[in-house]
Amino acid sequence: MSDAKPQAAGQAGIGRAAEVRVWDPVVRLFHWSLVTTFAVAWLSAEDLDRLHEIVGYVVIGLIVLRVIWGLVGGRYARFSQFIKGPRATMSYLGDIAQGTERRYLGHNPAGAAMVVALLVTLSGTAVSGWLMAEPGRLALLPDMPQIVAPAWADDDGAYDGGAEDLLEEVHETLANLMLVFAALHVGGVVLASVRHRENLVRAMVTGDKRAPETGDVA
Repeated sequence: MSDAKPQAAGQAGIGRAAEVRVWDPVVRLFHWSLVTTFAVAWLSAEDLDRLHEIVGYVVIGLIVLRVIWGLVGGRYARFSQFIKGPRATMSYLGDIAQGTERRYLGHNPAGAAMVVALLVTLSGTAVSGWLMAEPGRLALLPDMPQIVAPAWADDDGAYDGGAEDLLEEVHETLANLMLVFAALHVGGVVLASVRHRENLVRAMVTGDKRAPETGDVA
C-alpha cells in the first residue's frame, strides 16, 4: 500500500508518464462498494424492503470503515491530508471558474468537501432508514416530541404515524440529496479529468495517477 512508489514508464507502456500509487485498496473498495450499494438501495426502495434494509446495513458498515480509515489509513486516505477549510474550498472553486485550478494528487479541496457532504448525507439516510425499520426505535430519539408537533405523541408519550411520516420524509429527502451530490461528483470528476488530462475513473480502479509535475499539489 505504498503511497509514493514510482512505476517505470516501461512497465506501464511506451509513452506513458511515470505513475505513483495514490488510492490504496481500502479506498478503492469503499468507493466502488458504495456506488454499488447505493444503486441497489435506490432501486430496491419501493418493492424489495428486505434487500433495501440489508443494503442499508452494508452502507453503515462502509461508512464506519471509511471513517476509521480516514483516521489511520495511508497518506491520501486520511481526512487530515485532504479536508480544507471553507476559505480554501471557495478559493479553489473560484480557480475552477477561471480555469486556473491546480492539479492535486489526492482529493482537491472541492472533492474533499464533496466527500464530507456525501458521508454526512449518506449517514443521515442510513440512520433514518434504520429508525424507520422498527417502530420501537423511535424511542431512541428522546427529543422527538420537541422537534415534531406534540399531537404526534399519544397520552402515554408513544409516537404515532406522524413522527414516522416525518422520518420517512427526511429519509427520502436525504436520498434525493445524495443523487444531487452524486451528479455533482461525477461532473467534477469529468471536469478534472479533462482539465488535467487524466482519467480519474481509471485511477480509482488501478489506484495509480500520473506522477506530480511542476505546480501540482502532492
